[in-house]
Amino acid sequence: MIRMVLACLGVSGIAGTLQAAPQKADAALVRHLDAVYQYWRDSVIRRDIEKWQVHTASHRRISILNRIYSERRPISFALSSLPASPPDNRPLKLLAVKVKGITANMIYLGPVDFKVGGTPPNNLLVLSFAKEGNRWKYDSADYMNLASIPEARKQLEAGRLDHLEGPEFSPKGNIEQPAIVLRGAVKYIAKTYVYCPGREVKVMVNGVSRHLYQNTKASEVVIGGARDGLNEVQFTARKLPGGEGKEPLAVRVYLMSQVAGVKPLKVFEYQVQEGEKVNPAGTENFVLGPSEAIRLRGR
Repeated sequence: MIRMVLACLGVSGIAGTLQAAPQKADAALVRHLDAVYQYWRDSVIRRDIEKWQVHTASHRRISILNRIYSERRPISFALSSLPASPPDNRPLKLLAVKVKGITANMIYLGPVDFKVGGTPPNNLLVLSFAKEGNRWKYDSADYMNLASIPEARKQLEAGRLDHLEGPEFSPKGNIEQPAIVLRGAVKYIAKTYVYCPGREVKVMVNGVSRHLYQNTKASEVVIGGARDGLNEVQFTARKLPGGEGKEPLAVRVYLMSQVAGVKPLKVFEYQVQEGEKVNPAGTENFVLGPSEAIRLRGR
């Protein structure tokens, strides 16, 4: 459930070893960033899509709306579908504020509560912000569960903050803009599906929708959807440390119907059986023609 909440709130989980002390934060900046987060959080709780758009960094807002348009859902779905509220940072202890270029991170320790049941222990929450003009806006958040590294939790609780110099806690300094800005719902919903035990697979559809899979079986919506006519699929595959290089592999693209009872239509597949040679890269095409469109409409 936590993972679902994180994804819906523009939050991700970060993992890795914690590794001095954070810079002293400017008190005015701390108050300003905290106010930005409170306004953003309130807009989510109240399901106020207009205020949410005001307080969310433009690149993040575009990315979220791109996904919603690519799923052919209404804009209100960005907030109305959330399974839980974003965590309240006020009960947490602020450990550090880091600024680089037009980005900033606030790092907290405490009982990060997504209101999904139970009493949470002390974990880390990193709130990220982006500066647009002279105004800071909320970007995203990273949640680190310290259950697997209890010694780090003890040290942080004791005020030993030399663990916060890892790259996962540092602001990026710049912002990567989305490759496309959708203004409305796509015509056809499409999804990538990848099965890649022991491998990392990158997929790009129509030069726009980028997907990364590592040692997993998962699917993601294609940003921009599928197009009438010719569509392009590019992929790369490489063995991960610990992989044998003999594992099976599957890369597929499906078209999704919105008609009840109509099954997904597989329009692209690159599949390798266990022990067979895997191409390190490939570029293929599929065509969405009248026959595929008719099948998606359930006719």
